[in-house]
Amino acid sequence: MAPRQHRPPLRADERTALTGWLDLQRKILRWKCEGLSDEDAHRSLVPTSPAMTMAGLLSHMRWTEHMWLEVAFLGGDKRVNPAFDPSAEDADWHTGGRPLAELLAEHETQCARSDEIVAAASLDDTGRHPDFHDSGAALRWMLLHLVEETARHAGHADLLREMLDGTKGYS
Repeated sequence: MAPRQHRPPLRADERTALTGWLDLQRKILRWKCEGLSDEDAHRSLVPTSPAMTMAGLLSHMRWTEHMWLEVAFLGGDKRVNPAFDPSAEDADWHTGGRPLAELLAEHETQCARSDEIVAAASLDDTGRHPDFHDSGAALRWMLLHLVEETARHAGHADLLREMLDGTKGYS
């Protein structure tokens, strides 16, 4: 039986709604990984997108949160994020075969860091990285984008998990 996922309150303030929906999508992504072996987590099922694995999704979402909140919003160093590696396409999706438990822990740690950044800022604050046009967006916009991106990939995780072992559902 799937763990019960909770939506944000129906009458929440804007910050609570945004962060609540983002957190729900993060939890769904992690839930879709529960019980997977490392072998299955790294199994490529989409011939045209070989990096689209459960492990690859987790890695990508970890680095996506880093890119938007630590790099674009805070103005941090983009060189630590593999998404900015010009020598390797989709480098943020590649896991080097690292164990699923390690990838899950990294994702959770990054999400906690993202939550700290969001809690310390106004939704009207804008990003600070001078190299990115999108850094001019308000934190509100960045959070909406992270909700969209995370939900989109949680949907991919739904399909991958069903293809791996038949497990499906949303709760």
